[in-house]
Formats: sequence, structure tokens, C-alpha cells
Amino acid sequence: MEMKEMVKSTNSSVLRCGDIMEILGVSDGKAYGIIRQLNKELESRGFHTVTGRVSRQYFEECFYGITGEKEVV
Repeated sequence: MEMKEMVKSTNSSVLRCGDIMEILGVSDGKAYGIIRQLNKELESRGFHTVTGRVSRQYFEECFYGITGEKEVV
């Protein structure tokens, strides 16, 4: 089994380029641009980031408005 297969998980707390490409249907260049922009925003707020990866929670917050809070029906 390749390392990529072992690491890739839908429960991962971070997204990589391939994940963003699949979710948004964009090219790898666009996906990397999104990761860079989101990480830049996080760094400006004092968070540490890892190149080529972005927090799944922050990505969902920015693109879908999902804040992790449970909606009361």
C-alpha cells in the first residue's frame, strides 16, 4: 500500500491539495492558491500552519459557513 493511501482519510482534520480539488472541482494550481490564502489568513490570526495543508474546519467555515456548532431545529 502506498503512503498516500495510508494517510488519506475522510476523518482527517486537515485537507490537502487533492482533497480541495475533489471538493471544489478545481485545478491543482487553484487548490494550492486556496490553501495558501487560507493559511495566510490563519497566520495573520496567530495560528501555526503547515505548507500544503489547511484545517478542514477553517476551510468549511470559509466556504460553507459551517462553524462546528450544532444547529438547533
